[in-house]
Amino acid sequence: MMSTQPTQPVVLTERRDGVLVITLNRPRVRNAINQALADAVDTALTALEDDPHLEVGVLTGSGGHFCSGMDLKAFPDEGVPRVADRGLAGLTRARRSKPLIAAVEGAAVAGGFELVLACDLVTAADTAFFALPEVARGLIASEGGAIRLPGRIPHHLAMEMLLTASPLPAADAARHGLVNQLTGEGKALDAAIALAGRISANSPHAVRITRQVVAATRGLDDHAAFTAQDPYTAPVFDTNSAAEGALAFCEKRPPAWTP
Repeated sequence: MMSTQPTQPVVLTERRDGVLVITLNRPRVRNAINQALADAVDTALTALEDDPHLEVGVLTGSGGHFCSGMDLKAFPDEGVPRVADRGLAGLTRARRSKPLIAAVEGAAVAGGFELVLACDLVTAADTAFFALPEVARGLIASEGGAIRLPGRIPHHLAMEMLLTASPLPAADAARHGLVNQLTGEGKALDAAIALAGRISANSPHAVRITRQVVAATRGLDDHAAFTAQDPYTAPVFDTNSAAEGALAFCEKRPPAWTP
């Protein structure tokens, strides 16, 4: 009788003290994104958004790599693995309220790099690298690569990556501000969880509103930015979180935030 091995989920999730770790789990293909993986990431991100006890998400990959992008073998049959209007893997075009940290080991290329660019913060091993090689495959980095990268690193370096398909080592990415924390190999996830803990120490409500302000004011001049910002920020000063933050400061104790 032939023995069968249980099939591993294409995405793993783990809760750690208010942090949801989402792990891409197709290591044999460097976590390439097919539709099944895209749908599973979307489900995990929805759980992060909907659960009031979860404050921060961490996105990472198994098998020593973050993600090699779209599964080109599945592409002829499945097309680009988008989910509804939320983009690649339900992330690149999604409207999110909670912070998401990319923890990068190994390759983060093509759509995998676009997932990184859709996150709020990045930790990366010093052996990791980033690339947008779409033009070498007759494709376009259309899930945020061509839009976001020129605003994250110097323009001409971004254009070099986009037009020549050249990779960017994580150490250079950190030097240009694309990576928040550079770690040793195998330590990116630990650093991301520690960073998530620093975020979780703050008011969840204030963190979410801050993200919304950044998204709503990007690219605006000062006058337009304040006009766009104020409807988000004005109500915050009358919340229980604001009162608790002030009281905790005066009483010299950690705040007791409510979801």
